[in-house]
Amino acid sequence: MKPSQLQSTEYASYYGNYIAQVTDEYTLIEELEISLHRFIKFVQDIPMDKFDYRYAEGKWTIKDIIQHIIDAERIFSYRALRFARNDKAELPGFEENEYVIEANGNQRSIMELLTELSSVRHATLLLFKSFNEEQLCRIGIASNNPMSVRAIGFVIIGHQNHHQKIFEERYL
Repeated sequence: MKPSQLQSTEYASYYGNYIAQVTDEYTLIEELEISLHRFIKFVQDIPMDKFDYRYAEGKWTIKDIIQHIIDAERIFSYRALRFARNDKAELPGFEENEYVIEANGNQRSIMELLTELSSVRHATLLLFKSFNEEQLCRIGIASNNPMSVRAIGFVIIGHQNHHQKIFEERYL
């Protein structure tokens, strides 16, 4: 399955930007794996003095953003699990700014963050590999909006790609 196969009814419009950041070159499962390696290599090439840099007052550092990517992936994966298991409960959103403050990503080493990101992604990858086609197409409600399991997978990838692009444009 590729992002172009998604219907616009499978996700809230504000997720369209993330999904658009994923090409049709690979399947969802392939891209979950490839994008992790691409991102880690990209981050490892960032000069050490940039990890604590803020391009403006009140903006997150690269470490904060990597922690944010980890937290968001955990939340999205949880939603995917619930929806795939046909859980009908509506799931709440989360306040990303509050999470970043509480996560203290800036206090962690870049190696620690990348190791955690890798572990989380491997868990996500195994989770998505366990879903059959019917489960991938299931839709649940999160943040008051419908979302399919497969759309969640592409949002995870697109969210990471979005932040990598921000690193390139505003931090490096």
